[in-house]
Amino acid sequence: MRSRDKILTNLESIYREAYDRAQQAEDAGRMMDTDAAYQREQLLLEVLMDIRDAIHSIGDAPNEKTALQKLQALKKLTKLR
Repeated sequence: MRSRDKILTNLESIYREAYDRAQQAEDAGRMMDTDAAYQREQLLLEVLMDIRDAIHSIGDAPNEKTALQKLQALKKLTKLR
């Protein structure tokens, strides 16, 4: 499983290249769009990684065996909050 840092570094690299191209083209609109897209994607990835980590930690519980059981346990856990 890839680490959070590696995933977020890859995301930043991709968007940095696009941002730099827009900056070189002096396209302020594209620069703003790229920045907004980066922030949105970063947030989505962080949420997905949190879910991944939660499923992984549930998987360590001896009474949870299948992926479906892990998801059901996660659903039950989130309803409690």
